[in-house]
Amino acid sequence: MTILAIAAAAWILLHLLVAGALRPAIAGRIGENAFRGLFSVLSAISLGFLIWAYRGTPFVPLWDLGIGAVHMAKLLVFIACFLLVGSLTPRNPNLAGAELVLKDTLPAEGLIRVTRHPMLWAFTFWAIAHLLANGNLAALLLFGAILVVALNGMYSIDRKQHRRHGAAWDAFAAQTSLVPFLAIAQGRNRFVFREYGLARVIIACALFLILMYGHGYVIGRDVTG
Repeated sequence: MTILAIAAAAWILLHLLVAGALRPAIAGRIGENAFRGLFSVLSAISLGFLIWAYRGTPFVPLWDLGIGAVHMAKLLVFIACFLLVGSLTPRNPNLAGAELVLKDTLPAEGLIRVTRHPMLWAFTFWAIAHLLANGNLAALLLFGAILVVALNGMYSIDRKQHRRHGAAWDAFAAQTSLVPFLAIAQGRNRFVFREYGLARVIIACALFLILMYGHGYVIGRDVTG
């Protein structure tokens, strides 16, 4: 369990410090592209270490929320699939590069109208789902670490984009919201289904089924019941 705690702490510190407070200094010395490459490698290594440590930990129960929590977990994973698939669009400034998207007059399209961080919300809901369904210490360390990084990432990205792009990012942020559906509820945007598209709906549903029925083969725990 100690190794898993170290791995979880390393994952969180990598994202909060290296990608946060230390990023300007490091990127200033080696360049932004080199930093992105280095951070990607470090993230992959850290995530691999985290998963490896999790698989070898003993079971220490903390809570049991019952069958209702299991069903809620499945619903959250289902929503996460739609968010993940919807985030994979060139209109997402956090993927395509804000400088390429923010030059247009209406950058918020598709699922970006719902939230400007659909991918990080996908990871957030996925982590919460697994915390609901797995009430043990190892799960708390693994999925809790992923949850902390995902939630912090939304605020961190907003701060970085504001510093880099100023008024252009502020205009984009005014049309969107960090919290899903908040901008729509406030009348700052509206959801247009055709921008999400039937193809993405099919892909998201297929992804959910793959995760559900493949879980037992990959993880060793059947979650289809």
